[in-house]
Amino acid sequence: MPKKPNYNFERRQKDLARQKKKEEKLQKKALKKAGGEDEAEPETGAELDAEAPEGSPTQE
Repeated sequence: MPKKPNYNFERRQKDLARQKKKEEKLQKKALKKAGGEDEAEPETGAELDAEAPEGSPTQE
């Protein structure tokens, strides 16, 4: 019998990712408005590891 998917967990992860993206966009917008466009580049190294939750059904 296959495991039942935890939709609440998946929804929470999507909401957190959406909120994080929105906050980054607002920060980038504020930096652009202040004139610091060159400092608004996102860091990609640690974020990729944080994006994949350990209990995700795709890692089975």
